[in-house]
Amino acid sequence: MAPSGPGSVRRRCRRVLYWIPVVFITLLLGWSYYAYAIQLCIVSMEDIGEQVVCLIAYHLLFAMFVWSYWKTIFTLPMNPSKEFHLSYAEKELLEREPRGEAHQEVLRRAAKDLPIYTRTMSGAIRYCDRCQLIKPDRCHHCSVCDKVNNCVGFSNYKFFLLFLAYSLLYCLFIAATDLQYFIKFWTNGLPDTQAKFHIMFLFFAAAMFSVSLSSLFGYHCWLVSKNKSTLEAFRSPVFRHGTDKNGFSLGFSKNMRQVFGDEEKYWLLPIFSSLGDGCSFPTCLVNQDPEQPSTPAGLNSTSKNPENHQFPAKPLRESQSHLLTDSQSWTEGSTNLGKDKAGMSNPALTMENET
Repeated sequence: MAPSGPGSVRRRCRRVLYWIPVVFITLLLGWSYYAYAIQLCIVSMEDIGEQVVCLIAYHLLFAMFVWSYWKTIFTLPMNPSKEFHLSYAEKELLEREPRGEAHQEVLRRAAKDLPIYTRTMSGAIRYCDRCQLIKPDRCHHCSVCDKVNNCVGFSNYKFFLLFLAYSLLYCLFIAATDLQYFIKFWTNGLPDTQAKFHIMFLFFAAAMFSVSLSSLFGYHCWLVSKNKSTLEAFRSPVFRHGTDKNGFSLGFSKNMRQVFGDEEKYWLLPIFSSLGDGCSFPTCLVNQDPEQPSTPAGLNSTSKNPENHQFPAKPLRESQSHLLTDSQSWTEGSTNLGKDKAGMSNPALTMENET
């Protein structure tokens, strides 16, 4: 067994700190269940009909809240597929070449067949020195996980959004149904039992979290509508032709479907239905990247709409490609191109941290 050093101690400390919010939310959720279901509904409510309705609605929201939260924290982040890792020979070339044009030339050759469009601020290929791989678009090295993936990203971003939505509904429902008993507390209309204090603190907690969650949920709804990650909202992605803050946006409807999928019956359930493989994303590039081949795998069809938006040259999975075949954004010819493309078989995490 290798001796533990300062790095190992830091990683363990980070893991402990990572679980503190989880423990806090779990304890808070457990107390809220006791305070609402037991102290408010069973002890304080006198009307049987009101008890039944409130308990049924509460348990439905509670179950969806817990389910989406569970999926958010226990869905493993994805790693870039093997196509993005350098070969042994390419790694040796990088080690021999100093930082500069020669170094970039090695990376350009390695990335020529990869579905990547973004660059660094200086226009260089995005490369992770610690993991020794070419970064897929919208992917960053996560300091918490200590590898190129993220705690909230492509694999669980839908679950995170549903967690915010159901936690907001959970708090709003508690605050709305607890309000009349909260008022009775201040007008001395409640029996002098411990239930009155649970009712008071329950309303304060629900109202306080409703305000903060509504802001956070609204912000992430805006991010989804614009097809932005948290980092992209503050720092626009850089493409070969320059910075483009709307480079990944395909329009409101397509942006929503990219996260929630095509089947509406799964939208409100914490079941993975996002489109794509996480390795490649359709873009609205105005200028074709001259470093990339004009068509993948020897195909010679190029699609343009009246606004001269070009179809991405790199292969996308079929579920991603069909986002680009709508007549509102792309011409009908792009459908044939999407059918002939072979997508990446291995998933990769490609969205930045959202927390």
